[in-house]
Amino acid sequence: SMDKRTYAEAEKILMEGIANLIIIGTPEEIAKNGEGYDITGATIVDPFNDPNKQKYIDKFVELRAKAYEKKGQTLTPEIAQKQIEDDYMFYACLMCKCGDADGAVSGACHSTANTIRPALQLLKCKPGVSSASGFFVMEVPNCDLGANGLFVFADCAVQIHPDSEHLAEIAKLSAESFEAFTGNKAKVAMLSFSTKGSAKDDDVTKVADAVKIAQEKYPEIEVDGELQLDAALDETVAKLKAPDSKVAGHANTLVFPSLEAGNIGYKLVQRLAKAEAYGPVLQGLAMPVNDLSRGCYAEDIVGVVAITAVQAQLAD
Repeated sequence: SMDKRTYAEAEKILMEGIANLIIIGTPEEIAKNGEGYDITGATIVDPFNDPNKQKYIDKFVELRAKAYEKKGQTLTPEIAQKQIEDDYMFYACLMCKCGDADGAVSGACHSTANTIRPALQLLKCKPGVSSASGFFVMEVPNCDLGANGLFVFADCAVQIHPDSEHLAEIAKLSAESFEAFTGNKAKVAMLSFSTKGSAKDDDVTKVADAVKIAQEKYPEIEVDGELQLDAALDETVAKLKAPDSKVAGHANTLVFPSLEAGNIGYKLVQRLAKAEAYGPVLQGLAMPVNDLSRGCYAEDIVGVVAITAVQAQLAD
């Protein structure tokens, strides 16, 4: 809550009834950064004078003591208190863990790592999920590709070099996310610089193997690859390069082979195609915790809060 963008958009979220908001901050921080914005509908939690604070300190010690022991350290209540006072994202995740909040949004002035670390340490992944990943909901104007310009791009935020198993899991989670947020059937393309063996390289093999794993482990999702971007989206190219594919030419959920590709890909579309990029939205966590790119526009905050609220409702 250290960023004026947060308060501008909090006012809008409360006015439009998009979500019930809890803002974590001291009265001084809120007075300074929230000046001129009406946030009277929000619940304010001051982490230095919160009657629930002892509960969160105790929960932090309970959840993290073993991890500290492994490093040869002792997690005292004083250390826990300092951690949650210094980083409000830990506070927010503890509120979620204790049932006092349904989800958390951070990051207009945090890095993705600083948002994800508390979530992974305190909330963990959903049962059966090995690791979290991050996607963007991309809304491209005047576009008839994907679901009339709607796409999910993943992983653009978390896993730097996913292996074949992780790519397959990202495909499954991204398909579920696409369907939850758009109501359309997901068609997942596993992207590469090769289409169906047109190039030979270990990076291509990694993606091709991921496709096989995804098709075997998650038969309920429509996934194909490896596909070049044009073969994934353009019917004419798809007919030439992957004529037997049900996904090629119709993909709406794009799984990039690495974080590097995903991050560059979503920013290219955002800046050059003037697309809205909502996210990164984290998937695979036990409760919804989301991040904002530090380069985000103020209105992106509303989109990410709305998505977090939807995730919380889906989890009920």
